[in-house]
Order: sequence, then C-alpha cells, then structure tokens
Amino acid sequence: MLQLHAANDPWLRRLETFEFEGATEELIPFVPLLLSPKTTEIYIRFLKDAVPIMVVASTIAGLSKLCPDLERITLMDLPRDPIITEAASDLLLACNRDTLQAFCVDSPLTEKAQEIVCQLPGLSKLWVVIQGSTSLPVVALPNLTMIDVEYDDLNWLQGFRGVTLEKLESVTFSSQSEKICDPLGTFESIALAASAQKTLSEFRFETSRSWNPNYSALLSFHQLKEVAIQSSCKNGCSSRVDDNIIMSMARAMPMLETLQLGDLPCNTPAGITVNGLVGLARLCPRLSGLCIHFQAATLLEAATSPTALFPSDGESVVRQEACALTDLVVERIPIPEGSGLAIAHILLQIFPHILNVRGYAYRAREWRVVADTIDDDIRELDPSYIPQVRRTPNTYPCNDPNLRASRTRIQRKGSSGDLSGVRISPTINYFSTPFSNSDGLVCHTCRVYWKSDEIWCENQ
Repeated sequence: MLQLHAANDPWLRRLETFEFEGATEELIPFVPLLLSPKTTEIYIRFLKDAVPIMVVASTIAGLSKLCPDLERITLMDLPRDPIITEAASDLLLACNRDTLQAFCVDSPLTEKAQEIVCQLPGLSKLWVVIQGSTSLPVVALPNLTMIDVEYDDLNWLQGFRGVTLEKLESVTFSSQSEKICDPLGTFESIALAASAQKTLSEFRFETSRSWNPNYSALLSFHQLKEVAIQSSCKNGCSSRVDDNIIMSMARAMPMLETLQLGDLPCNTPAGITVNGLVGLARLCPRLSGLCIHFQAATLLEAATSPTALFPSDGESVVRQEACALTDLVVERIPIPEGSGLAIAHILLQIFPHILNVRGYAYRAREWRVVADTIDDDIRELDPSYIPQVRRTPNTYPCNDPNLRASRTRIQRKGSSGDLSGVRISPTINYFSTPFSNSDGLVCHTCRVYWKSDEIWCENQ
C-alpha cells in the first residue's frame, strides 16, 4: 500500500480534522501520510516516554508545512525538553496568525513565541506552560473563550491587567509549586476588571499540594456552572470547607452543575454537615455532580429528627424543582456502622434524582448498602433501570456475553465526526456522565463507557 503513494501524496486528501490518541514511535511515521493541505485541525496525544524527543520534535516541526492553513492545534503529553520548546515555538511562528483559533500545546514556549501567542486576534482557546517567574507581555486576545495555564509563579497573570475578556468562558490553572499563594484572589481582581464575570462558566484549579483556597474570591462569578478546586489530603486532611462556605457559594452560584472542592474525600470526618447539603440542594437545583468532604454521621442524625430537612423558613428541601444531582463522590468518607439504609433514605430526600454513589468507599459495607438502596428505589420508579457501576481503582475485562450484540454509540457533546479508537478511563472525571461527554460503547450489563472496542467493567 505504501508503494502506491508518492512521498508528497497524502492518503486522505480532503481530511480536515486529524485526531491521534496515544502516538508511539512505531505509528508516528504514518502521520505525514495522513495529513493533507486541507487539514485545519490537529489533535495529537503522545504516549508518555514512548516516543524519542527528536521524533516528537521533527513531527511537530513538519505540521505547518503539511497543513499550511491550520486553525486549531492540540498537542498533549509532550516531553519537557528545550528541543520540544523550540519545535512548538517554531510551529506557532509558522502558522497564519490571522486565522489561528486554538493553540493548546503542552510545552513551554520561547520568549518570541510567548509574545506572538499573546497577540493573536482570532485566538479563542489557549493552553500554555509557563516556567519560572516568567512575565507575559501585554495580552491582546479579544476573542479568548478558554485559557488553560500550567505555571510555577503567579507573576504571569499580570500580563492580563487592563485587558478586556468579555468572551471568556473557561479557565483552568495548574501549579505544582510549593508556594501556591492566592491564585483565586489574584484572578478575581484581574477578571473583574476585564468584565469576565459576565461570561465565565467554568473555573478549575489543579494541584497535588495541600493549601487553603480563598473560596470567597469566586463569589462574584454568578454564571459559574462548573467549579473544581483541588488540593491534597496526602499529608492530612486539607478540607477547610464548612457549611458557611458552601452556603455562600451556593447563594452566589445558582447555576452550578458540577462542584469539587478539595481532594477526593478522605477518611477524616470533616467538611460540611447535612445542613450544608440541604442548602446546596435548595439553592443549586441544576447541580448534577458533587465531590466534597462531608460528615456522613450528620445524615444519620438527620434521619432521627423529623425537622432536620426543613429549614427555618419551613420550606422542604424537596421542592417542585428538585435538585438534579445524580453523581455523589464519597471516596473514603467514614460512615457509621449500621447506618447505610438510613443514610440512603436521607440522601434520596435531599437529592431525589441521585443515581450513583461513587468512589473507593464503595468497598465499605455501609456505602454498598447506600448504593444498593438507591438502586432499589430507582427500580421501583423505572423497572428497566440498570444500576450504574461503582467506580473503584480496579477494572477488569468485561465478560458480558451479549456485549457484541448490544453496543450503543454515544456522541460526545460538542464533537463532530467519528472519534473512535480512543479509550476513556472511568476514573478520569467523576462528574462527567457518559451521555454528555463520551463517545464510545456501552456495556449494558456493567454500564461502563469507553471510546474503543475494548470494553472494561468491574465484573471479574
């Protein structure tokens, strides 16, 4: 087959979008044969430590020549190396600056490339890595809707002072620096001056360090639908979220759909009480995914009090517009012995649409009782309901004998075309429901969703 094509003759002459997940040294040579001058969008995720640096660099360097009209570029899991930095920077400099709409490259850039990427008039999505205490030049990105920055020092944010960001919708910051400082407060002052509070719907901060976030800095962003603020419980519980904090956020962000505060819940009995959960359910009716530290024992206490689920104004938490929450991550939250049934019924009163109690804690007997009770309750309303799988760190090859005859294609929200060949790990995102942002196959027995023919579940 290779002999039938000339060196400069692409296999797919009209290819517009190219997606390659898990690029390896053996497969990389096929990339130039697949790309076309008509290709405007490229997504490549390199398999870590599986491709030599020089091979990665040469692949990146050749993209602009093979695809002169690139509009959207995504390169993920790149090695950290000066050679990669030069290659990624050269790629940016070779692109048409007037038509480039998305530059999402997991690599630092040279000083010259940083100046260019901050001055692209049509750029709507930007993902960059900023090392050390680098200061960005003055930013002029009037069409920016998404920004994702991995950084060491907050100094780079000063480049956004005085900038208008009236279209900004999504922000993700990531830092592994020992000195995290106050990224939320710094962002608040810049974003409010840039009028970003009118459009911002997603905010994430990712770190593996332990820190105490200034959650009050987010209260001005009333349009937020997704908030994920990570911290680590590795050296002791880092959660500082209490009922006052959660109620303040719920009042300020009534449109919340997914919320994660802190690390995955640990085995320290800390966090909000049943009062905070009730308030969250009342004030955020669209909430569908929740991952926070909470005190399961207070749910048991509420089960013995007939007024526990009725606030002082007399309004029941189960309103006409009940909270939409379906996914609750419990991970390692302690649960009193013998309380599973009572806690399940309280959760169903607070969150009547709940489907999944997820996390490592499912291995604990009482959390299994909670999950099974919720499944039984749903079956009473819908006899055709098939329980969702409890997600744990271990998965096994699916043994469903009817799998091949019961496949269902799920289309990812916002995607176009067939993206098959990519596998999604069920532990990547506890919030994402399979019907909203996965495209792949479904095992009707185990309810685990993948992007490829390799279906896995927790049935051994």
